[in-house]
Amino acid sequence: MQHYLAAPLKLQSKFKSQIGEITIANERCRLLQPMTYMNHSGEALHAFCQFYQIEPQAILVVHDELDLAPGQIKLKFNGGHGGHNGLKSIFNCLGSPQFLRLRIGIGHPGHRDDVANYVLHKPFSAQANLITQAIDNAVAIAPLLIAGQTEAAMQQLHTN
Repeated sequence: MQHYLAAPLKLQSKFKSQIGEITIANERCRLLQPMTYMNHSGEALHAFCQFYQIEPQAILVVHDELDLAPGQIKLKFNGGHGGHNGLKSIFNCLGSPQFLRLRIGIGHPGHRDDVANYVLHKPFSAQANLITQAIDNAVAIAPLLIAGQTEAAMQQLHTN
């Protein structure tokens, strides 16, 4: 069952990203999909946040997570980057780790030398189905996040 939130994204070169807007729980939410290399995604996010005057605490970063099994999903506020180059870039550009992260498990290929190739390819069908279900679960908690009910969102997400 896919019930992704649909929002048309348009390329905005000044942000090096595709951007869009969507309404969730009667609140306007801005979406940003950096078109930079992942290890430069912080540059795009920083430009976007400066233009719209968005504080790090109001940001939700959605990213893949090698350390979680495919389809496992975790929501957390603050913390380290765990070696994730995209998060490193965001930390460096925002100057703060104080933002929400939605970590979507993709599993680990088994050996660190295989990681780059692994993350650059589409997941196998069984893994893709698990990841899709995790995204559905994340979409279901979006209204709670928008309402500022982060703890309730975490509880619902982590018990699914």
